[in-house]
Amino acid sequence: MRQELMSLPKGLAEEVSRNLVMVAQLIDEDPEQAYGYSRVALRLASRVAAVREAAGFAAYATQKYSEALAEFRAARRMSGGVELWPVMADCERGLGRPERALAMAGEPEVQKLDKAGQVEMRLVAAGARRDMEQLDAAIVTLQSPELASSAVHPWTARLRYAYADALLAAGRENEAREWFAKALESDKDGATDASDRLAEMDGVEFVDAFDESDDLDGSDDVDETDDVEASAGVELDEDELDEDDEDEFDGDDVEFDGDEDDEDEVERGGDKG
Repeated sequence: MRQELMSLPKGLAEEVSRNLVMVAQLIDEDPEQAYGYSRVALRLASRVAAVREAAGFAAYATQKYSEALAEFRAARRMSGGVELWPVMADCERGLGRPERALAMAGEPEVQKLDKAGQVEMRLVAAGARRDMEQLDAAIVTLQSPELASSAVHPWTARLRYAYADALLAAGRENEAREWFAKALESDKDGATDASDRLAEMDGVEFVDAFDESDDLDGSDDVDETDDVEASAGVELDEDELDEDDEDEFDGDDVEFDGDEDDEDEVERGGDKG
């Protein structure tokens, strides 16, 4: 990318590079803002392949698939590489054209991809099969030497996860659970939500440790004053209550300010492709 930017005047190259850095920093956490920076870079240097590629990924992250596909095609024409082939196919899926993604999976460009690119293409093809409700075909598509290998690569967790998810969609729960566990074992960076999927299959639910409704429930029988005295070591004897005290505990005139409609907050404890 630095080499490509050297074709620009120094001041312009620096400004474009700053915008590209912001795209890289924000694309996962704030894709909309990353997209904004990519548009600035694109206006400044639309003839640089790296800029078109960055603009494509920013558009892809915001699900602007038609725009992303156009940028990826432009970047590919400029660079002559095939690295963007899988994500271009995935854009076709995003545009509701899974059959085109499958056609791209059979093109000669796939053979020119490195191992990571070929695995990515396999994931896209399996996703296209699922888009077409061909679950069995999706499962077969993912069955490969890369899936069977015990070695762990950057793409291993995602491949195993996709296979587990396809098995679960096909109703093969026992096998799905096994592969979710394998995905979790290889997912050192938290790229998938395999742990949540396993917990869901086991019927485990996660809730807040603090239940706000406890503070809003007016059903406690102990008076706040009693709590303070009890915490100070003072014991109350019912026989020591005089008639006035009993009137205070009559309950006829007690008003509750708690909202009966307050609900418990429940929190469940996480792609691409």
